[in-house]
Amino acid sequence: MTRTHPVSLVVAAVLGGGAGYLLDQLLTAAGRATFTPMVSLPIMLVVLGVLVVALAIPIRRATQGRSHAAVNPFRAVRIAMLAKASSLLGAVFGGVGIGLILFLFSRPAEPSIGSLSAQIATVVCAALLVAAGLIAEHLCTIRKDDDDEHPGGAAGGDEPDRPPLAGGSHAGE
Repeated sequence: MTRTHPVSLVVAAVLGGGAGYLLDQLLTAAGRATFTPMVSLPIMLVVLGVLVVALAIPIRRATQGRSHAAVNPFRAVRIAMLAKASSLLGAVFGGVGIGLILFLFSRPAEPSIGSLSAQIATVVCAALLVAAGLIAEHLCTIRKDDDDEHPGGAAGGDEPDRPPLAGGSHAGE
């Protein structure tokens, strides 16, 4: 698994921003009120970020040797994938919030403080979720071993480096 690339976070935020702007545009064109996120959305984004980091801390302790508990590698991968998904989700929600804010400021009327504050809180908490996801992803990574460089033999060991065999089971004959 590769680390989350900043470009994918930017693309997710831009797509989310476009979706948020388009959502408010369609709602306004239909004569309805603009979308305002509930107060619970920013709270849930922060809770998710705290949960992801809390799940990643035992993995980090075990890989650093500070804990003697065995780490289930499948659990570690699941937590790393959750961290990656959390950072992408935070980028999307942050983009949606920015799109909603941009739509409010593109209108001739002044936006209400209540709707604007909920959208700003969503953007800030989404940024916190992105940061928490990236931190948790970092906590779940392990250092490279010396034998990762030499997949066929020991690193500086007794066996000489041999070129890989090509072909089937009779390639050496």
